[in-house]
Amino acid sequence: HSQVFSGFSGKACADRVSDSESRLLITMDAYYRSGKLLEHKEKADIAVAEAAKDGHELEKVLIWQRHAGKYSSQAKLVEGRDFVINDLLPKYRGKRMDPVQMPADAPLFLMYTSGTTGKPKDAQHSIGGYLAYVAWTSKYVQDIHPEDVYWCMADIGWITGHSYIVYGPLALAASSVVYEGVPTHPDPGRPWRIAEELGVNIFHTSPTAIRALRKDGPDEPGKYNYRFKHMTTVGEPIEPAVWKWYFNVVGKKQAVIVDTWWQTETGGFLCSTMPGIHKMKPGSAGPGIPGIHPVIYDDEGKELKAGSGKAGNICIRNPWPGIMQTIWGDRERYVKTYFAKYNKNPKSKDWRDWPFLCGDGAVQAADGYYRILGRIDDVINVAGHRLGTKEIESACLTVPEVAEAAVVPVQDEVKGRVPEVYVALKPGVPPSEAVIDRVIKANEEVIGKIARPKHVYIVPDMPKTRSGKIMRRVLAAISNRRDVGDVTTLANPDVVEQIRVMVQGNDATKTRDELPEDIAKFGQVE
Repeated sequence: HSQVFSGFSGKACADRVSDSESRLLITMDAYYRSGKLLEHKEKADIAVAEAAKDGHELEKVLIWQRHAGKYSSQAKLVEGRDFVINDLLPKYRGKRMDPVQMPADAPLFLMYTSGTTGKPKDAQHSIGGYLAYVAWTSKYVQDIHPEDVYWCMADIGWITGHSYIVYGPLALAASSVVYEGVPTHPDPGRPWRIAEELGVNIFHTSPTAIRALRKDGPDEPGKYNYRFKHMTTVGEPIEPAVWKWYFNVVGKKQAVIVDTWWQTETGGFLCSTMPGIHKMKPGSAGPGIPGIHPVIYDDEGKELKAGSGKAGNICIRNPWPGIMQTIWGDRERYVKTYFAKYNKNPKSKDWRDWPFLCGDGAVQAADGYYRILGRIDDVINVAGHRLGTKEIESACLTVPEVAEAAVVPVQDEVKGRVPEVYVALKPGVPPSEAVIDRVIKANEEVIGKIARPKHVYIVPDMPKTRSGKIMRRVLAAISNRRDVGDVTTLANPDVVEQIRVMVQGNDATKTRDELPEDIAKFGQVE
């Protein structure tokens, strides 16, 4: 199977349906978010239509009803194509379907993750290796026992929810909590009420959710009678101040925290402290978990030792059961993206010659703990969701008036990073709010609301090298109120100051704080 995040648009779903050559689309008629029942079936109709334009025909659409016995969508059912699952299930009550035996290395699922080329990468995971890895890490990193009540407050449409809501905990027969909506509605006490009512003692969520709960209800956890023995954070680096609130207030100084680092491509955790064994360290992911051997290389392939204080590209020396098998339909891209950079002998059959490039920057402290700094490629991590800048730029270019588009990451207190968009218009097209609105709408329709830009700036021209390459590094510096550095070698250096004034104003003061590694390197990696 292949899954698509519900926040994506019908068009984004269609792209993934066509690429994966899916035969069936399983969806819901509607779902609740922030107290509102949101239409969802219409996205399925768009996905079917857009996939057909790509030459791929879906055979059937299966629909779960949010309210059993009641169809909650305004989109009409298409006879012969659409089937309501709630109506079909009674016909099969008590019937047994024998499971089909499959090889351990057969594909289990496809999970799309954004790349820098504009086309999302489809990570293919295996049955045996993936299941073994997420079951093991669920048991020993998250310390799930039969008597525990476990809650991973994440989305099943992304890898965290897939590995640590669905497969890992279910493989252990864990008692799990699944919830609908957002954690701060109707009020920021909701997660702690749920924890109290259901006796949750293992809690798993993202830094984005922790930041939001800390901002909206910093004292709420103390109002509820729950006790966590274990808490996980996942998806992006967590700031030490946020970590301390998580420990002191949410965990009530009684829960162990594991700050896990891993990726869609890796299937499960790579770095983490082990509960009860390793000391916790705010803002640090910890060492490699048992069986995982990380290494940090500089751009020339020199190993950066622990305690050097130097940041580099974190890689994994060895294969492991949860590693993705390939990029669906594109093995050459798989090898080039993840293994080619530090391979010195392309003909080698020895795994030692093929370190796995994770795409994150990191630094290793003298104690062996790794601190993850963020992406080294042009992917923006928005609230734990990886969005390819080329995907966003491509969406902007669907607006007829737009000639060029550039997207950069901006620091955000809650989401970590958010995209800001710069567009240059075609000759003769005057700047207008209407164009900005169309750019925002294009991103929401092509990708989803998760890709909504924080700001859209219409610029007279893009800062470019003499070869015509847009200098996204300069735009990222402007958006983040940092110095742009030496721009005298650009083909059009004067436009940089025009853009700076547009974004920052005439008398804008620049912060002297160093940029996070992922933003500092943004636009510098091919």
